[in-house]
Amino acid sequence: MAKIAEILMYEGDNSTFIWKHPSEDFNSLTQLIVHESQEAIFFMNGQALDLFGPGRYTLETQNIPKIGKILNRTTGGDTPFHCEVYFINKTEQMAIKWGTDSKVQYIEPTYGFPISIGASGEMSLRAEDSRKLLLKLVGTENYLSQQKLVGFFRSILMTRVKTYIAQYMKNNAVSIFEIDEHLTAFSDALLAQLAPDFADYGIALERFFVANVVKPDGERQFEKFKELHFRQYADIAEAKLRQQTDLIYAQTEAQKTIIESQAMATKRAQEGYTYQQERGFDVAHDVARNEAVGQFTNMGVGLGTMVGVGGAVGGMVGGAVGNAMNQAMPGGANFTQNNTVTCSCGAILPASAKFCFSCGNPIAGAPAEETIICPGCGKTVAKGKFCLECGQKL
Repeated sequence: MAKIAEILMYEGDNSTFIWKHPSEDFNSLTQLIVHESQEAIFFMNGQALDLFGPGRYTLETQNIPKIGKILNRTTGGDTPFHCEVYFINKTEQMAIKWGTDSKVQYIEPTYGFPISIGASGEMSLRAEDSRKLLLKLVGTENYLSQQKLVGFFRSILMTRVKTYIAQYMKNNAVSIFEIDEHLTAFSDALLAQLAPDFADYGIALERFFVANVVKPDGERQFEKFKELHFRQYADIAEAKLRQQTDLIYAQTEAQKTIIESQAMATKRAQEGYTYQQERGFDVAHDVARNEAVGQFTNMGVGLGTMVGVGGAVGGMVGGAVGNAMNQAMPGGANFTQNNTVTCSCGAILPASAKFCFSCGNPIAGAPAEETIICPGCGKTVAKGKFCLECGQKL
């Protein structure tokens, strides 16, 4: 005979999904305590009758409506029927490990060599439909643990995981050396594929993670292509580094040139001369060093230009140029001070000059140019062999 005030409850670990209370054939005054995150299913004569949520229950006729007309109170409170209670843990059980039992065989899409890989990770499960889970998976067993549950789904896991990863890598041309970048995509897609399989047995697949893809490290062929792959990317990285270095060097040189130019411009401004005047100094200096007209001709510089340079850079340099020219001409009789005129800016010009080539001002007392009326166009032009306006022979 069972005890009159027996208490049925479960306070075990959180790695068990379903646990059957060892007491059976209890009387109608037995106390049933169901904790939060639990459910209890009452069996009688092998049939799952009532499901109890969290709370405290006295197993009497009014608390078990499906057997209210069956219980026989004439036996002094003892039931003549076979009774059982199963407790179902409704918490989400996390960090349940899974892994492929064999490697996936496929052709690596980038280099085209055969390869075998495995996969592993974790998942979290929760009892969704207590009655379906109890009837379809547990049966008459006393408990259902995480290990047993994963064992029931092992074949489904292996088939889905291996097939999907191989197809995904082939369809998306994912290199074996880049596969870790796609673990999130693997996880999300496999969760969607596996959830209906678990739901058929009353289990909710809450989360599914592919944490690691096992590569065939150590295999000769794999190591050969791995070395080739990383060497290729090392060369690309080296080329990019070289290009960046060259660009930085070019920018540095350009900045250096700009700084030097700005410094020279500042120096000229402070000393009161321009770049053109500086070049005039250089040319005049070279002219003064030459001792023969032939050397001027070899330099491609005319006598008039030399005289102009002398005027532009000042009397001292101009005198040096004039002296050099007088010494260079035979006898010094064809180019003397009598054949020049001095502008108001100090430039020494040929006697026939009408305007100064240094400052642009007209030369006072310059001889008037002889003109003639062109018979072709009727315009007044300088006297010569041909008209400067229309080209008519004069």
